[in-house]
Amino acid sequence: MTEEKKPHHHGALREALIAAGIRLLEQGGPDALTLRRCAALAGVSHAAPAHHFDGLAGLKLAIADEGFRRFRDCMLTAEAQGDPSPRGRLKGICRGYLAFARANRAMFHLLFGYEMSAPHHGGVPDAARVGYDVLSRCCAPFVSPGSDPRAIEIQVWSLIHGYASLSLAGRIGPDDPALFEQVLALLDRVGNAS
Repeated sequence: MTEEKKPHHHGALREALIAAGIRLLEQGGPDALTLRRCAALAGVSHAAPAHHFDGLAGLKLAIADEGFRRFRDCMLTAEAQGDPSPRGRLKGICRGYLAFARANRAMFHLLFGYEMSAPHHGGVPDAARVGYDVLSRCCAPFVSPGSDPRAIEIQVWSLIHGYASLSLAGRIGPDDPALFEQVLALLDRVGNAS
């Protein structure tokens, strides 16, 4: 009888566990994500995650950190591919936001779910702030002098997050790019920059 060899991770066990956790999340949603399943998928002992994470909450935080980086990169890619004007960049990151949500449904729910913002969880990963910085930077040209920039940031965030959430929940109907562009046209009323 041949015993199946466990893969060697050569110092990258933490990254292998995060990658396994992301695969579990993609395959079965948040309920499929357990430390034991993650260890099995990574090909290590079920005790291995305890050395790298503070329980399941710690693993989810590490997965969210990677997820926010991917989210940010998706917004930056969409921004770079669109109209380079301030308003075009703002619409571009909104397109990237929606594209990420649709392509990464379970990850999107993990990133923006109650659990990631609950005080007992240890807070939102630093990468979330980097993702928010993309939004803040693209909203900056539209902030009137002396006004609180969060007002415009929250308006834009509410618009795109609401649309993405309603879309994922099936409340809007089939994917309709023309409808989404009509919704994005609301951004033409934001601020003073052209």
